[in-house]
Amino acid sequence: MTSVPLTTRGRRPRRQGGPAPYVLMLPAIILLVLFLLIPIGYTLWLSLRASRVTGGGLGLRKESFVGLANYAGAITDSAYAQSVLRMLGYGVIVVPVMLGLALLFALLLDSQGARLKSFTRLGIFLPYAVPGVIASLLWGFLYLPGVSPIRATLEKIGLPAPDFLGPDTVLFSVANIGVWGGVGFNMIVLYTALRGLPEELQDAARVDGASELQIALRIKVPLIAPALVMTGIFSLISSLQVFSEPSTLQPLTDSISFTWVPLMTIYRDAFVNNDIYTAAAASVLLAAGTLAVSLAVLSFLQKRAFGEDR
Repeated sequence: MTSVPLTTRGRRPRRQGGPAPYVLMLPAIILLVLFLLIPIGYTLWLSLRASRVTGGGLGLRKESFVGLANYAGAITDSAYAQSVLRMLGYGVIVVPVMLGLALLFALLLDSQGARLKSFTRLGIFLPYAVPGVIASLLWGFLYLPGVSPIRATLEKIGLPAPDFLGPDTVLFSVANIGVWGGVGFNMIVLYTALRGLPEELQDAARVDGASELQIALRIKVPLIAPALVMTGIFSLISSLQVFSEPSTLQPLTDSISFTWVPLMTIYRDAFVNNDIYTAAAASVLLAAGTLAVSLAVLSFLQKRAFGEDR
């Protein structure tokens, strides 16, 4: 009887993967290259070029390399700078309110005394299924003087009707649309995370005399920290890319200009002023800023929530 060498005993023979994994990955790689890497590379290439008038009085235009001139022009553009500040103000309003409401609704649905959970979940989630343009039009008519039922109701009962589309309130009106449409999705994510928590921990806390509020704050919320971080990052990114809400409301009020947020400024440069080069540079700056802010927030939340350094 032959003995099996110790170095090979209990080991499984290595299988050669062959080309199968690479063949399966090929469609995803092709899509990644065609719809992500190539557009990014083309945008970077456009951002370093510009159209210049040549040919003396003939007015001929020729594309030429200008280096970082488009980036300098975008950074020094006062309209672009103001749109960035306005976008940051929008994010400061939307992200905390939206996540706070989503967490509140998720905790209420997960509580023992909750009733009609399926109907309530559907009702809270339904606004997320409404396209952003349609939601903006709906809220636009609720805001618009003369047709707004909110203003009409307030006037009938003798209360002052606010100007929802005025220069001092339009930012909050636009933020309200973002909150209304985003709470449902984040609530579903957080509620799903809550449903995955072990019941033993909550039962033990109830046996020890903990109230539902204490269980929610001291057990549930800390345990769903990863879901909170994920929804927070997604909400932050979406707020930095706001476009459909203000652009849809823009014809209804003079308080929203064509450069109200960065994406509207980029749209103006590219399709109104026909300056795709400056628009490309502004797009790169916005994408880089979004990436930097997202990474900084993610790093901060990881240290606070998980005690991780990376």
